[in-house]
Amino acid sequence: MIDGLALGETTPGPLIMVVAFVGFVGGWTKELFGPEMLPLAGAAGATIATIFTFLPSFLFILLGAPAVEATRHEIKFSAPLTGITAAVVGVVINLAVFFAYHVLWPEGLEARFEWFSALITIAAFIALFRFKQGIVTVIAASAVIGLVYTFI
Repeated sequence: MIDGLALGETTPGPLIMVVAFVGFVGGWTKELFGPEMLPLAGAAGATIATIFTFLPSFLFILLGAPAVEATRHEIKFSAPLTGITAAVVGVVINLAVFFAYHVLWPEGLEARFEWFSALITIAAFIALFRFKQGIVTVIAASAVIGLVYTFI
C-alpha cells in the first residue's frame, strides 16, 4: 500500500489509478452483482470510489471559488484560509517525513538504514535543484536505478 500511496502522491494521474484499483478490488471481493458478474462489480466499485474521491473537491472548487474570490480582501475570511493553507503545508511535510521514515528505515529505527535509498534521494535532489533537470526525467532515472539495484 505504501508503494501505491507513494505513486499516487507523485502526480495526480496515478492517484486516480490507485483509488480505482482499490474500488475495483472492493467491488470484486464483495461480489456486488453475484459471483458470475465479478468484472462488472469491480468496474462499479472502481467507478464509485473514483467519483466519491474526487467529486467533493471539484464541487468545492466550482461552487466555492466565486465566494472565496469575492472575500479576497476581507481579513475575517482571508485569515482562516491562510491558516488552512498552513495546515495543508503541514500535512504535506508530515507525509514527506512518513515516507522518508518508511523508505530509509523500512523495518523500524532499530533495523538497518537504507543507504542506497538515501543516495538516490540525494542524487535526485541535486539533479532537480543544482542541474535543473525535469521532474519526469529524475523520477524515471530514480525508478530505473532502484529497479536495477533491487534485481541485482
